[in-house]
Amino acid sequence: MLPTPSDWDSFLAQNPAPHLLQTSTWGELKSAFGWQATRVLNGQAGAQILFRRLALGLRMAYIPRGPLGKWDAGLWEAIDKACRAANAVFLKVEPDVWEDPAAPTEPPPGFTLSQQSIQPPRTILLDIRDDEECILGRMKQKTRYNIKLAQKKGVIVQPSNDIEAFHHLMELTAQRDVFGVHSIAYYQRAYQLFHDRCLCELFLATYEEQPLGGIMVFCLGPRAWYFYGGSSNEHRDRMPNYLLQWEAIRWARAQGCTEYDLWGVPDADEDTLEAEFSDRPDGLWGVYRFKRGFGGRLARTPGPWDRIYKPTWYKLYQKLSQFRAGRRRA
Repeated sequence: MLPTPSDWDSFLAQNPAPHLLQTSTWGELKSAFGWQATRVLNGQAGAQILFRRLALGLRMAYIPRGPLGKWDAGLWEAIDKACRAANAVFLKVEPDVWEDPAAPTEPPPGFTLSQQSIQPPRTILLDIRDDEECILGRMKQKTRYNIKLAQKKGVIVQPSNDIEAFHHLMELTAQRDVFGVHSIAYYQRAYQLFHDRCLCELFLATYEEQPLGGIMVFCLGPRAWYFYGGSSNEHRDRMPNYLLQWEAIRWARAQGCTEYDLWGVPDADEDTLEAEFSDRPDGLWGVYRFKRGFGGRLARTPGPWDRIYKPTWYKLYQKLSQFRAGRRRA
């Protein structure tokens, strides 16, 4: 029998640092926008699996930042059973562990390394255990300067519930930097679900009451994540995005968090990132220039890993995905 959301939350509460993407609340959010959440438990291990319909009654299965607990054969058997029952073509796993560059983590038996990730595998993590002066001291001098400049130039950052203004900023950023954004209904639902549980805050930066930038940040246990953010084309010289991140870091510390995840930089080693970021504005390269200034450490999750249940359909899915990616690049 599959666990109820309440059972699952009780299981998560036993874990010292579960990922937000494995909460029943995240499953509830995704279930409102085309996914179906299922959870499996096997002793002290478990996983929340998200299913998305493909065609002809087939589905893809996805475990974001999981499973939790010991990855033994019994756990994978329980996951396989759930995936086969859902008629999944394949299962994609993006684990919640940090890879040791000197000893890369091998895929579990029966999995293959995939080139297609859903969440960014590489990120920058900030240690926010020390006092504010120490955290500021680890930042690059230009980042500290821009935080103070925003304050000096009259930028005000406050918590807000104005999802409409935030979504407009997201759309402006998407047009400027060429990436996709969710619907306003998605951000409204995410804010409602997590803010009501004290796990989320929306910050808006304004100048003379004009919104210049906004970020939505989340927390769970000792960790906080910056998932969504957008900015206006106006008054960029006032550096609102730097002050936004600083206030979000301060909020995360107030929630008892010790780590702040800036969530997403190009998937390249540090030498390559440092050598090329000045010349590459595409994709996540532009945000790497910004995020590196906050003084964190580069980290990468292993994978993603795919477990294939229907090889013919999986090959077709791969070809279609590559075709769509090519069209987006064009």
